[in-house]
Amino acid sequence: IAPNNFTIHGLWPDKEGTLLQYCKPKPKFRLIKDQLLDDLDKNWIQLKYPQSHARNKQPLWEHEYLKHGTCCQKVYDQNTYFRLALRLKDRFDLLRTLQIHRIVPGSSYTFKEIFDAVKTVTQTHPDIKCT
Repeated sequence: IAPNNFTIHGLWPDKEGTLLQYCKPKPKFRLIKDQLLDDLDKNWIQLKYPQSHARNKQPLWEHEYLKHGTCCQKVYDQNTYFRLALRLKDRFDLLRTLQIHRIVPGSSYTFKEIFDAVKTVTQTHPDIKCT
């Protein structure tokens, strides 16, 4: 079965190419609720945890926010940080971008082909790692 989309792993602010982490002051993480919870559950999946634990305790989202989201808290509060990640995912629709460049699941492509396709929408050097 071919995937119907990619999911989010994180939104990492940087300053002139330097990744920012664990910025001060460290706020208290507030559990996410309502529609934002449902949207994150579909697009920023917490695969490591059983679904009920993931939705009730939100360990991955807490970790990502405290590690990375705190570094943009002067501009984006917690919910806005997560909404921004969702908006960017939709704006830079990776699956569609790859399809437009004739890169589809089930075939092999060079790193450069994938890098160049992603760069057409981000307009910057994407941080891509092959595993």
